[in-house]
Amino acid sequence: MLSKNRLGAAPKIYFRPEMKNCPHCGIRLKRSHTAWNKKISTLSGVIHAWSMAYACPNVDCPHAGVTYKSAEAEALSMKHSSYSYDVLCLVGELRFKQHRTCKEIADTLNERGIVTSERYAQTLYERYQTLLAASLDDYVKQILAETTAQNGGIILSMDGVQPEKGNEMLYVIREVFSGTILAAQNMKSGAAAELRTLIDPIIELGYPIVGIVSDGQVSIRQAFESLLPDVPYQYCQYHYLKDIAKPVVDADRKLKMELKKSMRGLRDIERKIEQTEKKAITEAQASAKASPLALSDAPEAPSYKEAQVAKGYAAAVRALLLEDGEPPLDLPGMLIYERAQAIQASLQRCLTKKRASSSSGYGQNFQ
Repeated sequence: MLSKNRLGAAPKIYFRPEMKNCPHCGIRLKRSHTAWNKKISTLSGVIHAWSMAYACPNVDCPHAGVTYKSAEAEALSMKHSSYSYDVLCLVGELRFKQHRTCKEIADTLNERGIVTSERYAQTLYERYQTLLAASLDDYVKQILAETTAQNGGIILSMDGVQPEKGNEMLYVIREVFSGTILAAQNMKSGAAAELRTLIDPIIELGYPIVGIVSDGQVSIRQAFESLLPDVPYQYCQYHYLKDIAKPVVDADRKLKMELKKSMRGLRDIERKIEQTEKKAITEAQASAKASPLALSDAPEAPSYKEAQVAKGYAAAVRALLLEDGEPPLDLPGMLIYERAQAIQASLQRCLTKKRASSSSGYGQNFQ
């Protein structure tokens, strides 16, 4: 934290409790001591805030030792911090909305007259994250309340992800209707007893749970059944479709490999196209030297134009080799086959227009 002297001179502002009388006995409160004073950097400038503590002077009051402070003063900044909440909000906006680095955040604050450093900009960002995490509980409760009002309850979904073998498993619980993440935690064990510790706090929120969705992991199902035995349970449709379509996906993978094998001669065709282009350009340049008034140029030569058309088809075929699709709904092998058929039909039409006598040799790689 910056020392008070580094902020320079600042106007003093005294804050007193908003209530004038003791809320228990009604006697007028009297000043007791100075609760705290510090200089605070705000977006409007630096202020020297003084928070005055008041107490009830009635010795017979059951709460005579209680001190009262200004709520407005407490809302200026976090404890042990010389930066106001509006500065922290600006830091959050710069980081999450504008994706600024710590150095860029520090430069922006200094440009606005808020003295800080790159190192302390990181501290301000961490303080903002603390505030954000504290506010998420209220936000999640609001979302769940709205979801319950609209749908009569919430549906829980749980899944586990293991980035690499030997690492901890990340378990995530999500509310299906709203897509809100309710819990996420790295867990060393995926046993049902461990998973219950992640589910319990969500049940304690008190919102009616009308359904549960998860993959086929046995421990997840056992954990939910032990805590919510009467709630309907459904196997995730995506995982179900993925598992049931596995034989089809495996067959499609073989089809994709065979189709790629049939296109291995593509590089040879591309070399021939490059040679044809270079030959056409060389002939055009030689013709231009022999006859400076000649109007023909390489792009106007028939061989060059044909090479350009062939080059476009070769690029379309090469794009097929990069097709991955999104199995099990969009199978890459079938996509490559269908698009290869479309390219072959287009090439056939071009050859027909040229009155080619035979096109079987040109289209063999697409069959």
